[in-house]
Amino acid sequence: MTHYRALTLLGMLFSVVAVGTVFFHYAEGWSWLDSYFFTVVTLSTVGYGELVPATPIGKIGTTVFIFVGLGIFAVAIQQFGHYAIRRREQHSEILVASLGKEETAANDDFSEEKPSNDRSSSH
Repeated sequence: MTHYRALTLLGMLFSVVAVGTVFFHYAEGWSWLDSYFFTVVTLSTVGYGELVPATPIGKIGTTVFIFVGLGIFAVAIQQFGHYAIRRREQHSEILVASLGKEETAANDDFSEEKPSNDRSSSH
């Protein structure tokens, strides 16, 4: 994942959370903390159920927020997961390559210490 893509995804996540927080603060009259909490809980699909929109605009806004926010959230999680897996694969490839070099070196050392079985020089 490029640096630009990561910043774009983080910016989009931050924007969705900020817009959701502001929307619920004004649409439902909740505190900033409750609005932020509801936004994050809804976006992450946890859904504790402690806060529930009561106004029609809050209910409609919640459904729109879920469709838009979950899409962005899912793409971000998928991309960061893909990045983590790729980094792990690269790390494994480096370890395997370095172990291969050490094994080759150890085999070279072992073959140098091994006595020769050349019979023509003994008679």
